Amino acid sequence: MMEIFKTSEHGLETLTVDTIEKGCWINLTEPSEEELDKLTQLIGAEPTFLRDPLDVEEKPRIDTEDDQILIIVDIPYVYEDDKSIKFETLPMGLLQVRDDYIITICSKQVPVLERFRNGQIKNLYTYKKTRFIFQVLYHVAKDYLKYLKHIDKKSEFIENSLYKSMRNKELYKMMELSKSLVYFTTSLKSNETVLERLLSGKLIKMYEEDQDLLEDTIIENKQAIEMANIYSSILSGMMDAFASIISNNQNMVMKFLAAITIVLSVPNVIFSFFGQNFEWPFTGNPFMWLYVTVGSIAITLFVAFILYRRDMF
Repeated sequence: MMEIFKTSEHGLETLTVDTIEKGCWINLTEPSEEELDKLTQLIGAEPTFLRDPLDVEEKPRIDTEDDQILIIVDIPYVYEDDKSIKFETLPMGLLQVRDDYIITICSKQVPVLERFRNGQIKNLYTYKKTRFIFQVLYHVAKDYLKYLKHIDKKSEFIENSLYKSMRNKELYKMMELSKSLVYFTTSLKSNETVLERLLSGKLIKMYEEDQDLLEDTIIENKQAIEMANIYSSILSGMMDAFASIISNNQNMVMKFLAAITIVLSVPNVIFSFFGQNFEWPFTGNPFMWLYVTVGSIAITLFVAFILYRRDMF
C-alpha cells in the first residue's frame, strides 16, 4: 500500500500518485512490486533502497547513494498470537530522495507511523525532511519505553500467578518475555549506533532545533537500553528462582507421597501375616481381631510419628 501526504495550512492532506509533488511524505506499507517500480519511475528513488527495509532480517544501518540517503532502524512490533501478546522488532526504512521527498518503508502496519498518518504529531511538516526523520526516530524510542513498561507489568502479573502455581506454563510465558527483551536490547543498541552517526552531522543536513531533537532521541534510546537491561536481569533472576521453587515443591510432594505409602504399608504387612494359613497364638480368642487391629494402628502411628520427626510430612 502506498500513501502520499503533504502538510498545508489546513493540516495533513492526502495526495494521489498523479498529484505527487515535492515536499511530500510517501508511506509504503507492504508495498507491491508494481508500486515500487512506479515510485522509482516517478521520483527516481533507488530500487534497492526501497526493497532493503522490507527484508525482516535487515539490520539498522545508514546508506547513501548520490543524493539519496537511507536510514534503517529497528522498531518495536507487537501482535497477538495464540491468545498471547508477542513483542518483537522489525526494520523500518526512512529514505530521503534529494531534498524533495521523504519515504517511510515498512513490511507491516505499525503504530508509530499511524500516529503520523492520523495527524497526532505536533509540529509535523512534511517539507522539513530532517525534522520529520528525527520526529519518527524520537517516537520509535518512546514506543520502546512504552512497551518495556508493558513487559514489566506483564512479568509482575506472571510472577503473582507463579506464587499459586507449580505448572511450567507461567515459566514458558516468562521465557517469551525474556526473549522479547533480548530482541529489544539488540535492536536498541543497533539503533544507538545509527543515531550517533546522524549526530555527527556529516550525513544529513541539520538545524539547531533538529540537533536538539536528535539529542533527545538519543537520550530516550539510552534510557530504553538501560530499562531493557534491568528488566532482563530481573526476569532472568526471577525465572531461576521460581524454577528452583517449582522443583523444590515437586520434591516435597514426592516426599509426602512416599511417606504416605510407607505408613499405609504397615497395616497391610501386619494383616498379611495374620491372613496366612498358620496356627497363631491366641487364635481361639474372640477378641484377637481387636488386638491385631489396635496393634497395627499403634505401630502405624509410631511409624508416622518417626516420619514426621524426619520432616517427611
